[in-house]
Amino acid sequence: MTVPIAPGRLPLRQLLCLVPVVLVAVVAVRHRDVLAEGFGHLHDAEWPWLLAAAGATCLTWVAAAVTRQGAVSERLPRLRLLATQFAAGAANHLLPTGLGAGAVNLRFMTVCGVPPARSSAALALYLLAESVARVALLAALLFAFPGALRLGALLPDTDAGPLLAAVTAGLAVTGVALSFVRRLRASVVTFLRAALTEARSVHTCPGRALALWGGSLAFPLLQAAGLVAVGRALGLPVPALHMALAYLAATVAVAMVPTPGGIGSVEAALVIALVAAGGPPALTTAVVLTYRVITVWVPLVPGAVTLGALVRFKVI
Repeated sequence: MTVPIAPGRLPLRQLLCLVPVVLVAVVAVRHRDVLAEGFGHLHDAEWPWLLAAAGATCLTWVAAAVTRQGAVSERLPRLRLLATQFAAGAANHLLPTGLGAGAVNLRFMTVCGVPPARSSAALALYLLAESVARVALLAALLFAFPGALRLGALLPDTDAGPLLAAVTAGLAVTGVALSFVRRLRASVVTFLRAALTEARSVHTCPGRALALWGGSLAFPLLQAAGLVAVGRALGLPVPALHMALAYLAATVAVAMVPTPGGIGSVEAALVIALVAAGGPPALTTAVVLTYRVITVWVPLVPGAVTLGALVRFKVI
């Protein structure tokens, strides 16, 4: 029997379903000029390469799902896990980098019966593995192609003093808080114990370790492959491995910039990195805008709709 909604009572879950779509509309209006220019470049591109870029983008959600499964011992529902990664990608572009996807995945694991402490530990393990894999790939490519990026003439001379002072102050505040706030210290200790236990559990099972690290390596490789495909579609005269190196360098550089999905900061960093790799500035800008249209803007609306549906049906 359907329970009638009391007068004046808002159907909160139904309203929450609409929030992602509204946020997409707001973000799209704010970046309408970038969207128009990016879609305009699609007419000049070779469509087989664009389809390859779209395929690589779709596979990133599979890689994320495999990595998420490797980080927990419970068997997560495969289709719902994959749908959650698709929705998490949209959430990640609507909230500061990492927060949207993290919140969606934490909620999904909790609904699937994973205790909150272990869900948080699994999320931290995923983020650590993905970060280590991305930096390792960047280091390997820099070692193989030491002269591929010529950043000296593109980066302004900046004083590292303020940044160093800010980092030192942040560490000092954290240390003081942990020293004097007992409940915070207890929470951190509990979390670290759960994280270490989860990490040991993963690496005692070869299948889980392979899923965690294999997916973590595949994720940035597929993202870089998408950029390479778009570069080929528009005829960017930069070697494929140099484009991949530029992508990894740009994404590592903007990882600490708290913008929604890196919108704005990622584009700027990619343009700088690709120009440093030898790309003409105008064509490089077209490649970056087209790449972001395929990987961010095209999946954003269906991803937001999927996110709303997952909320509506209590999957998250």
